[in-house]
Amino acid sequence: MAEENKWRPPGDDEDEEEEVDETAYKTVKDAVLFVIEVSPSMLTAPPPTDAKKVDTDNPTSAALKCAYALMQQGIISNPNDMMGVLLYGTEKSKFNGEDETNENPAYPHCYLLTDLDIPAAEDVKALKTLVEDEDEFKKLMVPSDEKVSMANVLFCANQIFTTKAPNFSSRRLFIVTNDDDPHANDKAAKASAAVRAKDLYDLGVLIELFPISRPGQEFDRRKFYDDIVYNQLPTDPEAPAPTSGATKTSSTGDGISLLASLLSNINSKAVARRALFSNLPLEIGPGFKISVKGYIIFKRQEPKRSCYVWLNGEKAQIAMGVTTRTAEDTARAVDKVEIRKAYKFGGEQIPFTPEEISSLRNFGEPVIRIIGFKPVSMLPIWANLKPATFIYPSEEHYVGSTRVFAALHQKLLSSQKMGIVWYIARTNAAPVIAALYPGAEKRDDGKDVQIMPPGLWLIPLPYADDIRQKPEVANLIRAPDPLIDRMRPVIQQLQLPKARYDPARYPNPALQWHYRVLQAMALDEELPEKPDDKTLPKYKQIDKRAGEYVLEWASEMQAQHEAWEKGNRGSAIGVGTGGGKRSAAAVEGGGVGKKARVEKDGAEADDAGMTKAFKSNWIHKLTVSSLRNWLSGKGLDTKGKKAELVERVEEWYERKNKGR
Repeated sequence: MAEENKWRPPGDDEDEEEEVDETAYKTVKDAVLFVIEVSPSMLTAPPPTDAKKVDTDNPTSAALKCAYALMQQGIISNPNDMMGVLLYGTEKSKFNGEDETNENPAYPHCYLLTDLDIPAAEDVKALKTLVEDEDEFKKLMVPSDEKVSMANVLFCANQIFTTKAPNFSSRRLFIVTNDDDPHANDKAAKASAAVRAKDLYDLGVLIELFPISRPGQEFDRRKFYDDIVYNQLPTDPEAPAPTSGATKTSSTGDGISLLASLLSNINSKAVARRALFSNLPLEIGPGFKISVKGYIIFKRQEPKRSCYVWLNGEKAQIAMGVTTRTAEDTARAVDKVEIRKAYKFGGEQIPFTPEEISSLRNFGEPVIRIIGFKPVSMLPIWANLKPATFIYPSEEHYVGSTRVFAALHQKLLSSQKMGIVWYIARTNAAPVIAALYPGAEKRDDGKDVQIMPPGLWLIPLPYADDIRQKPEVANLIRAPDPLIDRMRPVIQQLQLPKARYDPARYPNPALQWHYRVLQAMALDEELPEKPDDKTLPKYKQIDKRAGEYVLEWASEMQAQHEAWEKGNRGSAIGVGTGGGKRSAAAVEGGGVGKKARVEKDGAEADDAGMTKAFKSNWIHKLTVSSLRNWLSGKGLDTKGKKAELVERVEEWYERKNKGR
């Protein structure tokens, strides 16, 4: 029977773990609606200046460019997420297919520029045209003479979310404005707006404010927006942190540009948190449990996997792969109910029923169980098998979890201790021994922004089976003290800013280049000439700061090497740090030892040598050429990687042994 193949990566076993209920995770879909004010002050550009860094965009234009940049990212990196743009304060009105000339619009002076939906290439092109074409921008961005009701704007947003994204797990409203008190003398309008905001929160929509301070006037949230924007959803402990201070415009053009400041602020809030597990019990002692959630803070990003498409229809359609299993001897199609999983042991295939496989993998219910404590100094740097998981308390299953979690975290942090835990992430998952490591809060001193929240980290530790034998390294040549002293100023001069690596400064050049080319092809743009690689060394700065010290080190290195050669001439010790002993004849003769090994491998390609290798279980140590020579002599296929060749040899011997 044919079965669908959902383009799983090689080795991805569909039965490895029990299916997880995705409704418990905030990872499915995200919907973001930009609400941007259009007013005379928002359309006023900063005054001209001779400074190098200038703000040439007015706040409305800068906000639209932010939306355009975010849409560019989302259309590739988050293809299932929705995004829309709603303007308010415009002379024209438009909502859900309404004509701009409608005399009685449903929402006066609200213009739905891009409906809330999964962005298509046409949407990105239209938004790009608006931000780059001044005539189009001026034609649409005509501010209304009438004051716009914020209650009406929020109700319009409510309708958009209700109709377009009713079941999305994450829905967010981004308000960009420089008016901190839109209803200064109207208490009824303020109260009405607060009610509409409460309706949005009850619907599960999180409102984020991106305030822009006017030149000479700070944005004051207390006047109006403290009643509109809540710091946290009352029913959602996972709500992102509230926004920091207002984004300032620059009257002189100096400093951070408005666009960069807004884009940085929006990017920090655009990515929803991704949960690895939800409401997992943390067992501190027998009968003493609290509830925690685990988050993937660090995850290697890769280009989205490509797929096959059929192009002969009206539009491209994804071609679904179908796999058919057949019997080896008769080539008959085999139904799924006729087959079982089997593992190879001693030349035999040992079959298992699905129930037997499930019982083999069952090590108990999902749990994080503390089994002891150790000093944090005992955790070696090489012990990290996988990226750590950040865990945080949840009150859903055990009331009081937050208070107990905080006490445990503070005690571990103050005592410099870590917990050793037995960790099963989900049903049928393999158990892991992990370190429960306390992490302190980290903040950016310059911006007073939280970089890393306080919490506990689950660091998977290796088992004895995971530790490989270290390579034999002998007769290392230690650098003399004068050479070490010459290198010290080089290292001191080339320290990273604040003596730490900040990953936010270095985007993955391969990933960015892939997306940039893909975007250019999708939007019919010119292909870029070369990638913007921020990981390239700044050679001029390096030469200016440490060039002289590097030359001094090189001179010292040459002198030390010459002195070492004089003292070790004729020695049997190889030059360098590769380790291992080689005879003087091998060094002078140009690799006799390597030739001898090749001859040895070639000799082992006969039947006697291969039989000995099979019985000793070291066929994998033979070279690829030896394996291919032997297979060719037996009339067997010689194509494939080394692992395939080894398996082919082993299968030949197994069939031979069965025939006896």
